[in-house]
Amino acid sequence: METQFQKLISDSEHIIKKRTPVFNAIGYLKAALVLLFTLGVIFQFVKGFSLPLVFLCTVLLIVLAALWVYHDKLHKALNLNKGVLEINRRHHDRLSSRWNEVFDGGDEFFSADHPYAMDLDIVGKKSLFQYINTTHTWYGRRAFAESLLDPAYSIEELLQRQKAIEELSEDIGFHNALEYRFSQFGTDKSIEKLVKELKDKHVFTKSGLFRFIVSYMPILTILAIAATILLKNPYFYLASAALLSLQGLIWLGGLLKTSKYLGSTAGMPYKLSFFSDIIQLMQNRSFKSVKLISFQKKLCSSGLSAFRAFNELGKISDRINIRSNGILLFLFNVLFLWDYGCALMLEKWKMKYADMSEQWFMILGELESLMSFAIMPHICANTCLPEILKEGKMIKAENLGHPLLPNETRVNNDMNLNDSIFIISGSNMSGKTTFLRTVGINLVLAQAGGFVCADSMAFTPFSIITSMRISDDLNEGVSTYYAELKRIKKIIELAKDDRNMIFLIDEIFKGTNSVDRLIGARTVIEKLDLLGAIGLITTHDLALCELANEHLRVLNYSFSEQFSDNTISFDYLLRQGRSTSTNAKFLMKMVGIIE
Repeated sequence: METQFQKLISDSEHIIKKRTPVFNAIGYLKAALVLLFTLGVIFQFVKGFSLPLVFLCTVLLIVLAALWVYHDKLHKALNLNKGVLEINRRHHDRLSSRWNEVFDGGDEFFSADHPYAMDLDIVGKKSLFQYINTTHTWYGRRAFAESLLDPAYSIEELLQRQKAIEELSEDIGFHNALEYRFSQFGTDKSIEKLVKELKDKHVFTKSGLFRFIVSYMPILTILAIAATILLKNPYFYLASAALLSLQGLIWLGGLLKTSKYLGSTAGMPYKLSFFSDIIQLMQNRSFKSVKLISFQKKLCSSGLSAFRAFNELGKISDRINIRSNGILLFLFNVLFLWDYGCALMLEKWKMKYADMSEQWFMILGELESLMSFAIMPHICANTCLPEILKEGKMIKAENLGHPLLPNETRVNNDMNLNDSIFIISGSNMSGKTTFLRTVGINLVLAQAGGFVCADSMAFTPFSIITSMRISDDLNEGVSTYYAELKRIKKIIELAKDDRNMIFLIDEIFKGTNSVDRLIGARTVIEKLDLLGAIGLITTHDLALCELANEHLRVLNYSFSEQFSDNTISFDYLLRQGRSTSTNAKFLMKMVGIIE
């Protein structure tokens, strides 16, 4: 894995190093040709007309135009190489501990009330979102978060997502080329604001007469100015002055209206050009998976082509962007009623494409979300696409590991949870809580259609709910124990409403005394067993393990430690049966609390 990204980084650096001198040389050559052309034009004015010099200036102009086009292409290629280099460096960071320092965790999607997000580290600091998120747009970011936090996909949809994610994972070059183009937008909501405006079919003006005036008056004005220059007639001079003044007044009178109508489209030409590039990449690709083919058809093959639409919108945005220059804003509006022309062009675009615009952006967001899941096999060792079971209540996995732990030190376990409740006992630091999170986070990935950290896995889709990081709330006057009671109540209520649910409970009722804890834990497990729920519960109370002798669906598993020469070590391997050892006194002795 590391070697793959090191090679990609090295290749990009080599290309950049090779192309940069050529790019700079062409820039200098362009400057020299501009200087020569300027001198040639000046010489013509000073010395008079010269046919050879006109020919030379024409040749210089043609060469300069060709160099300009080539230089622009080279500039785009260099930017692509630099962008892909940065992307590969980011992927390489995911292989080290730096990923939880340099990437954001999607904090805006965090909710303490979510059934599992906080306990399983789905969003926030050191989270799954932070580890694999490669989205750059607000639509992609939102789609990715929703797929982790609120999947609700049918089995057919999950299978389609799996195939699409697998296909995107097979070509890291295509993945990086797409990601670079998405990276040019930024995660702010400017695109969302633009889409909202583009969906609005509100016409700029309903007056046919006004449309006629702002469309044809600039032509009359230019003709009057041309006649003034060529004929030197004072009447044409007066006509030109009157028309220019009238157009200036019309522009100023509607300045607020046009500014509001043009809205977010101003300043977007650079970003919109990358949308066109993304769609063109999709258009030229031969896909195999149903979902990606569907995206391709909706973007490229429909009667209203997204590629054509974004190209047209980009050109309109280019025209609107002239408004950012105060001098040009004044000149173009006094001469051409420029803002009105742009508004009418934008209105025409909306009438044609408004109904499809949001769908296109949402498709691109969904594509970007799938790309995040596709990066998993490149940064996480031993991944697979799990088998989706249509019946039963099962999670079966071989070498199941926690994807957020380092590849080098991760310890994997087999598991077979088949319509059962696991009571997992074990001493402190033995790996009980990590195993619960391992099961939960891989199930979240699986239910989004993504790769999981395992050699193989089969699962039934579940509603997931956890009770792990319970804390008190001073503002609400809620103790840790009462907070846990409320959470356990939610778990029982979900078990009543949803037969296909899985619970993950860590150290049940740790906020109360041992007698009440045991009574409460037995009651909860027996109730969940009666409701047919499946799940995992960790505990220090070995007496709770007796439930396995009383209920067929309750099974004992455990983690243990090894003592040697006054040291303690853990292998973090899941074993059948209850725990047979404790280590609390040994650990207190190690840190010097007791002699």
